[in-house]
Amino acid sequence: MLKQFKNFTRALRIPSAEDRETAYLNGAIDRIDLEYRQRQIDRGLFRKSY
Repeated sequence: MLKQFKNFTRALRIPSAEDRETAYLNGAIDRIDLEYRQRQIDRGLFRKSY
């Protein structure tokens, strides 16, 4: 029962900025695409500046 509850809470969890960045980088097709994505992240694509 506890395992089912943990799985349920994981499914409802909102991914952090780090999780989203990692998933975005993992979607790169080649080295050029990866470098482009890294530059976008460095520019603040997933981080909000207040």
